[in-house]
Amino acid sequence: METSYDVRVHAIEPRTNAKGKVTSYRVSWFVGNDNWKEPFKHFAQADAFRSELLTAARKGEAFDVVTGRPISHAQKEPGPNWYTLATRYVDSKWPGASPNHRRGISESITDATEVLTTNAPGAPKREHLRDAMRWATSIRAQIVADDDDSDIGEPQPPDDVASAVRWLQRNTVSMDAFADLKAGPKLARAVLERLNRRQDRKPAKASTVLRKRAVLNNLMAYAIETGILTTNPLKAVDVKRPKHSDEVDVRTVVNTDQAARLLAEVAKLGEMGARLEAFFGCMYYAALRPEEAIGLLRKDLIHLPQPDEGEEAWGEMLLSEAEPAPGRRWTGTGSSRERRELKHRAPDTTRPVPIHPDLVRLLRRHLAAFPTATGYVFRGPRGGRIADSTYLPYFKKARTAAFTPAEAASPLAETPYALRHAAVSTWLNSGVDPAQVAAWAGHSVAVLMRIYVKCISGHDAEAKRRILAATKPGQRHSAPVTKAS
Repeated sequence: METSYDVRVHAIEPRTNAKGKVTSYRVSWFVGNDNWKEPFKHFAQADAFRSELLTAARKGEAFDVVTGRPISHAQKEPGPNWYTLATRYVDSKWPGASPNHRRGISESITDATEVLTTNAPGAPKREHLRDAMRWATSIRAQIVADDDDSDIGEPQPPDDVASAVRWLQRNTVSMDAFADLKAGPKLARAVLERLNRRQDRKPAKASTVLRKRAVLNNLMAYAIETGILTTNPLKAVDVKRPKHSDEVDVRTVVNTDQAARLLAEVAKLGEMGARLEAFFGCMYYAALRPEEAIGLLRKDLIHLPQPDEGEEAWGEMLLSEAEPAPGRRWTGTGSSRERRELKHRAPDTTRPVPIHPDLVRLLRRHLAAFPTATGYVFRGPRGGRIADSTYLPYFKKARTAAFTPAEAASPLAETPYALRHAAVSTWLNSGVDPAQVAAWAGHSVAVLMRIYVKCISGHDAEAKRRILAATKPGQRHSAPVTKAS
């Protein structure tokens, strides 16, 4: 290895784009007659690197003329810290992830960051740390994804989180620590135990824990893919897996009478209530998810029978898109909602859903009273799309008025989504083939049966009748006796 002790380190040079905005910071130094340059996105990173060069030169350490670095640097290049890896991972996932998945990634990473910081002075308060990480894993990622100019550099945080972001950039643990035989397992356990808790430190729901663990395991897989880690440190820790059930709580499912009372009370709540009667009706009679009802277009009602076709005529809708509302931070469009393909479906996939005769009447009445000019079946008085914050208070008021005190105090129809569960349960209990129900509801058959297994009623009575018949005197059958050979 050819080395030199002739080293000169220059001042840090800010780099700007055509608009005069600082995009990076460059450290320049000479080893012999060769000029070396190293760019950094943040001043603190450039300053730290320059300090290392100066320290090595002052100690009389030799520099490698091939790499321009001190000999000690050749021994081991440190890996990135947690903040750097997390933001790289978010940037890789952002373009192809749905808004809700983006939010889930951010929540998981933000929780983990709480236990992956160093003991450096100046640590931000917990709420400021979380705000900073939410910015770093959302708005910052939006800017990166939308930026076609590679010279713009790392997005600069707003003033309210800037100091916390800068602290996190410098003071989260190195990913090398996960490979340490002593520190690694402790860090991995701390992360997994943090995911087990909500922000108020109470136990999180099993489904939430499993979802967040999946995100962190995928992040560690990304670290392995990019050569930062060789193994997934989370897999080496024996932390109890929470028990989880996808099954619908049968206590939340309304019957026909309860649903009729609820819809009737919605209709009594003024003009907005009248607009929402058919909206909630689509969830109860057609098993639409809230985001599917909000995104429902007039053209989606491919057959809406008229009165001359008879009061028992069925209609049909053909769904192709929905409009979930994860929030502006996650859509990247400036709108809280984003029109997307149906849940768990590829783009351009459609889903036919029958329109019950009762829903046909609700929709006919709704469209006559509130004709659509925008194409959306359901909209607010000013023509805008209906927000969650709009329909939820009306649902709660109608629920209180429609249910008895005992029903209101129970989990019965606590959320509008319970109306969808009621629709699917009704179809299954009516004897409709599960494959057909799955197609209408937008599930696979396996998922359908796993979720709604406890909502299928009536079969236990037949099973008991058969058992009783088989166990009556004179009906018993002795098991065949097999002679030993």
